Amino acid sequence: MNQTTLLPQLETYKLIPVIKIDHVDDALPLSDALAAGGLPVAEITFRTEAAVEAIRKVTSARPEMLIGAGTIVNVEQAKRAVDAGASFLVSPGMNRAVIEFSIENNVPVFPGACTPTEIMTAMEYDLNIVKFFPAKQYGGLSTIKALSAPFPSIRFMPTGGISETNLTEFLAFSGVIACGGSFMAPGKLINEKNFAEIQALTAKAVSIIHS
Repeated sequence: MNQTTLLPQLETYKLIPVIKIDHVDDALPLSDALAAGGLPVAEITFRTEAAVEAIRKVTSARPEMLIGAGTIVNVEQAKRAVDAGASFLVSPGMNRAVIEFSIENNVPVFPGACTPTEIMTAMEYDLNIVKFFPAKQYGGLSTIKALSAPFPSIRFMPTGGISETNLTEFLAFSGVIACGGSFMAPGKLINEKNFAEIQALTAKAVSIIHS
């Protein structure tokens, strides 16, 4: 299994919710809210101690959802994520060990790449999709377009600074396969257990994508 395995889903969803879960008990109602809003997919970040069990809980109880692990910065995290059931891995940067582990274990991986050197490293491993993070701070769409000129085979998943106000602009560019964003499920709403509002925000984002 490699990146191309997920191409149909990425091109269909176009937006990957990037979520930080502090409490495992929030994992299922949050995933249900995302799915009900039209996005049965999530990148659960390894930014909290609850990440592994949250991934395990959702993949076990909601096998129809596409669940990945984000903020993977070393192989130990990658192993724990895969053992918990993650279907794909996302790294904020270019880590050869994580990439090689993923390839050896047939797990799609999307490493972070913001420079020509990082993109060429991804290409060494035949990876044609990279995470562009933090998108806003690294020049946003204008930088992605500049990088696409010498690397036309590469497609980007910009994350960081993506919102309902610029989502359409990013997705309109053919070099962007999907965006990652947390605006439909911000930490405040998760901690307040306001899953109805998260569902509404997700549905609004989906309507923007398809407008």
